[in-house]
Amino acid sequence: MKSKTKTIVKEKSSEKVARFLEKNTLHKKDFAEMIGVTLSYVYNLIDETIPFSTRGTTLERIATVMEIEPEEFEEYKIPQEPLVIDEFVEYLKDGMKDKGMSVINFLKAFPRKKRLEIVDVLRGSLPMPIDYKELTMIASVLDLNHDDIYDMWEKRTRQVLETGGINTNANIGLVDAMFDCAKKYIKNNT
Repeated sequence: MKSKTKTIVKEKSSEKVARFLEKNTLHKKDFAEMIGVTLSYVYNLIDETIPFSTRGTTLERIATVMEIEPEEFEEYKIPQEPLVIDEFVEYLKDGMKDKGMSVINFLKAFPRKKRLEIVDVLRGSLPMPIDYKELTMIASVLDLNHDDIYDMWEKRTRQVLETGGINTNANIGLVDAMFDCAKKYIKNNT
């Protein structure tokens, strides 16, 4: 009796990216901007004129846009440093999932110059922005709850204050007054 074994053919990283771009009708220029490289670099990666990137940051950005794990690229080496797991990022990802929105469609809702920063937030290399206006702009793309956004902003701002050397417990009156004032301002201006 002859044994049948299935040969597993690994897809080249360049082919995987090319197929993704074609399937999603994503222009190479848009993709280049989303991952922070030049258009010619994307062409060279796909055409295999240059070796596929082994740079962790680039591979993580590509994987984030493609909505896959970076380990799916044979060139990827798992970093030794932990990524930031941010509650807000998970909240954004849940919001995208609830709306049935792909990362590409989410990114296209932002100005071109903002997309790379959003990719870096999604992949965990940048923390949630502390600028409230910027944060609400990101959240508005997904119609997220304003009270939840404020709570995330306050928590993140408290972290920044503590990291900057302010003992928020010893200065509780001042810190609470600041946040009460912020809540009133936001309520009256949104």
